[in-house]
Amino acid sequence: MADATLTDSIVASVIEKFKSRSAVGIAKYGTTLDRTDLGILDWIQHAQEELMDGILYLEKLKKTLTPVTGLNSVNESK
Repeated sequence: MADATLTDSIVASVIEKFKSRSAVGIAKYGTTLDRTDLGILDWIQHAQEELMDGILYLEKLKKTLTPVTGLNSVNESK
């Protein structure tokens, strides 16, 4: 069993980012994810839009990093 006193700095960092993101969302939209005015399809639509944005960001990074690293594939190594 793992030592309960150990902390993972990566997990702690992500938790802090979630808290910060929540605060931004509350300030911007005046509500939390506990809201009940959206249906299941609305939540799915929101998730799809967020994931599509994420894919665009990843594609941008790939195009930015390829000339720098000289790698054209994730399986290549220098």
